[in-house]
Amino acid sequence: MNKTKIQSQSGFTLLELLVVLGIIAMLAGIVGPQVMKHMGESKTKAAKVQIEDLSATLDMYKLDLGHYPTTEEGLKALIESPDSAKRWNGPYLQKNKIPLDPWQNEYHYAAPGEHGKFDLYSYGADGKEGGEGEDQDLVSWE
Repeated sequence: MNKTKIQSQSGFTLLELLVVLGIIAMLAGIVGPQVMKHMGESKTKAAKVQIEDLSATLDMYKLDLGHYPTTEEGLKALIESPDSAKRWNGPYLQKNKIPLDPWQNEYHYAAPGEHGKFDLYSYGADGKEGGEGEDQDLVSWE
């Protein structure tokens, strides 16, 4: 007697795969924008913290030299001694380089500032003055 073995193959049908892919796409459409929103908020918070840190570093510079760096000297005075600085005790930044904002733009610095002894600010994600949300300006004087 010959017995024939019947093997059954198991797997997913094309329809089942399409349903699963549709569900994944729907979830990505719902979750994706929420993740991007929180990512933008975290960059804004990081910029605020960097501005506070740079402001504290500028205060340390002032304690040593008696004045803040001029607009012309800029933040570079925190890592390289200006020619006129006699009591410079730097570099004042740990990594010996001026950090960029979270959107890879330079921070803007002016001394004396319009809003205080110095103005330190970032224009946000769009790199332009004004804006809301992630594009808002982040400043040291508020």
